[in-house]
Amino acid sequence: MEAGKKIVVPWDFTDIAENALAHAVKIAKILDNSIVLFHIVKKSKEIEDAQNRLIHISKEAAEKHKVDIEALVMEGTIFTTIGEYTKDNEDINLVIMGTHGMKGMQKLTGSWALKVIVSSYAPFIVVQDPPSDKSSFDKIVFPVNFKSENREKLIWAIYFGKIFNAKVHFVKQDVSDENLVKKVNQNLTFAKKYLAKYNVDYEIATAEKAGSFAQATINYAKDIEADLMMIMTTKNIGTIDYVVGANEQFIIANTARVPVMCVNPRKAQNFSLATF
Repeated sequence: MEAGKKIVVPWDFTDIAENALAHAVKIAKILDNSIVLFHIVKKSKEIEDAQNRLIHISKEAAEKHKVDIEALVMEGTIFTTIGEYTKDNEDINLVIMGTHGMKGMQKLTGSWALKVIVSSYAPFIVVQDPPSDKSSFDKIVFPVNFKSENREKLIWAIYFGKIFNAKVHFVKQDVSDENLVKKVNQNLTFAKKYLAKYNVDYEIATAEKAGSFAQATINYAKDIEADLMMIMTTKNIGTIDYVVGANEQFIIANTARVPVMCVNPRKAQNFSLATF
């Protein structure tokens, strides 16, 4: 991922957004990226006031962190406007959003938090706390299930593994159906092959049988003190997933407070394995 790209931070003038900015600064310095503080208003008449406030904040933050930071205010809705912006701008690498677990996500986006994330053409990293004192992501948890979309987030696992010299911790889903077992093993074999090809260190664990795979992934991340969990969002997610809560939503709001990277199926188009 070359220099000159941008990291978008949705901005709502809260301490939670400040946490996201702190993570963005940390990553931007390593990737040689700039940062966009992105605020959305409901009416066009609100743009000027919000833009003036945000410009002031962006200038102070740029001076403090020694990173290029710009301010952008648009009329729209957080449900779709972030996604439209990432689709129309190919120079966007990531969106980094702050939250206080599920409660914070509801405050930021209503009960439809996942709808914001799945609209984006750039991966989301959702954070709850300020970044640690570590200079990089040392431990990345990568759950492996039977779905073919696992391979799309593999690109990011390789990239982060190389850039941050991180170890990728595969958490293998424990399934009993023979066909699903075969698919899980195929996905794991594929992932191992490419991590080995690009000299990214990895380790394999099998998820605990008790409870859901999502909870097992969170428990494992907590046990190893992971720096990042990396998940795929549900393909063709529907209304029932937003209301009841998809597994991704459960992981995003994890009580271990581990940052979560969400990659949308077939939408992470900014680069591929050919990048390396």
